[in-house]
Amino acid sequence: MRKLLHWLRLYWRTLWRAPLHLSLGAVTLAGFAAGVIFWGGFNTALEATNTEEFCVSCHEMENNVFNELKSTVHFSNASGVRATCPDCHVPHDWTDKIARKMQASKEVWGHLFGTISTREKFLEERLRLAKHEWHRLKENDSLECRNCHSEESMDLTRQSPRAAEAHRERLITGAKTCIDCHKGIAHELPNMAGVEGWQ
Repeated sequence: MRKLLHWLRLYWRTLWRAPLHLSLGAVTLAGFAAGVIFWGGFNTALEATNTEEFCVSCHEMENNVFNELKSTVHFSNASGVRATCPDCHVPHDWTDKIARKMQASKEVWGHLFGTISTREKFLEERLRLAKHEWHRLKENDSLECRNCHSEESMDLTRQSPRAAEAHRERLITGAKTCIDCHKGIAHELPNMAGVEGWQ
């Protein structure tokens, strides 16, 4: 134990001793360059995992939820504007994006262990997965929806009377958020039997 402490002290002193052949400027410059390289690599990896191509690169997503998205207004519409997987499932703000990516890392384990590797397994887990996503959207006040759909630009006079009334009474007052009423907007709903508050 005494030898270990001796080596640790020696290492600690060496680590913090001024370099004999390098100037402080050279060490600072090298540290800055290493930081830029690390940050560039990190940001590149972050953006590479924030594309629809990455999302549907595993068959679980391509064969299930991505196929469902193709038949919705979020995929094909008169305006030609299309929502991709990250638009709806990844916040745009950097800190929220990092938090979401950390949450989503659990999905890699699901892929590796085959949690939803077949359509049957996916359908068995669908309600649990949907509830998790609905809860996340409820907690962040449907942040991803609001990246494209803002209350300020919503023209209630161009909506059906029922939709305009619902938005006026629930959304604009803050009584509800987008996901409360728009479950299944981009993907098929799971079997909702027994889900509280669902009619």
